[in-house]
Amino acid sequence: MTAFKSFLFFVLAPGMVAGFIPLGLLRSGPQIQTGGFAFLAYPLWVIGTGVLLWCFWDFLVKGKGTPAPVDPPKELVVSGLYKFVRNPMYDGVLLVILGHFLWFGYWEILVYACVVFSAFTLFVMFYEEPKLKSKFGEAYENYLKDVPRWLPRFK
Repeated sequence: MTAFKSFLFFVLAPGMVAGFIPLGLLRSGPQIQTGGFAFLAYPLWVIGTGVLLWCFWDFLVKGKGTPAPVDPPKELVVSGLYKFVRNPMYDGVLLVILGHFLWFGYWEILVYACVVFSAFTLFVMFYEEPKLKSKFGEAYENYLKDVPRWLPRFK
């Protein structure tokens, strides 16, 4: 059942934010010609989607829960991609959105990526991190000290 809930959340949350909204609603208006950079969209799409799938798997298997705030993991997930960056799922979504911008060149998609990043930052700072601090205590506090929020650090 947890796997089904994870799949449903995958379709509804990242699917909407990284897929339906930028591809269904934001493909209009002024464009910029991205030239040869447009082909960077492919690796961004693949890497971003791979990051999301890997993280969903880790939440399911190692965290014994889902990424959905209504059914969070029971265990703190600090392995896999979470060893390098605290929010790899959000990074994955942003990579997919940036891929859409490079491929289609619509300024609206780039502005949308900035809005999404701002929303992610506010959500993480004011909801997610305080919630995880209260749930996992010192283990999460140590994790905050060791792992950066957005850009991976490889040791």
